[in-house]
Amino acid sequence: MVPTLVAAAVAALLAAALLGPAFDRRSLGIVVFAGVVPDLDAAVSLLVFGATNAAFHTLLLPGLLGIALYWDTTRRDRSWLRERYGWRGVRIAWVALAAYVVAGIGLDLFSPEGANLFYPIHDRFYAVTGKLLYSTEDGLVQTYVQIGDEGLLSVGSPGTTANHHVESWLNPTPDTGWDRGAERRLTLVESGWQTIVVVASVAVLAIRGWELSDRLEVSA
Repeated sequence: MVPTLVAAAVAALLAAALLGPAFDRRSLGIVVFAGVVPDLDAAVSLLVFGATNAAFHTLLLPGLLGIALYWDTTRRDRSWLRERYGWRGVRIAWVALAAYVVAGIGLDLFSPEGANLFYPIHDRFYAVTGKLLYSTEDGLVQTYVQIGDEGLLSVGSPGTTANHHVESWLNPTPDTGWDRGAERRLTLVESGWQTIVVVASVAVLAIRGWELSDRLEVSA
C-alpha cells in the first residue's frame, strides 16, 4: 500500500488548493485526517480477513457520504451543515470528501496492491497500473486499460480478499490477529516521486501558513 505519509501529503496539497479562504490549521487537519482514514482498514484486518485496502477503500462509503452531503446542501430547504457550520463547513466537507477519494483510495488504486472498490458487495481488488507513451512506430500507446473478455474494457486485478493480502505495519501477514513474531516495517516513503510529493507538501503548507499569519495580522 502507498505509505500513509504520502497520502497525508497529497491530502494537504488538496487542502491548500481547494479550501480557499476556509484554509486554516483546523480545516487542514480535517482534510488530512480524511485522506488517511482509508488506511485504518489495516487495523480492521486484524479482525476481518483481507480487510486491508478493502474495508475503507470501497467507493461505497464516500459515495453514500457524497449523496448525503449533496442532498443536505442543495436539496433541503434548510441545510443542517450550513446552518451549524456555515459556508466554511460545506467547503471543508466537500474538500475532505475529495481527499478521502483521491488521497485515500486513488493512490492505492494506482499501485500494484490495488483497492477493493466495491467491497463488500463485490469482492475484487482493482489495480490501475501501466504506462502512457507516444511511439513514432506505434503511435499513442497505453497499457492501463485492456480489452478483456467479450470485448469489454478491463483493468488489472490482483485478486480478492481470500487470496490477496496487502502488507501493512499493523498486519504484515495474511492472518488475522496480532502476530508477535512477524517483522514490521513502517515505510515513510518508498520512491523518489513520493519524496518529492512530501517535500512539496511541506513547502506549500509553509507558504500558506505564512500567508495566513500575514492575513491575521492585517485584520487585527
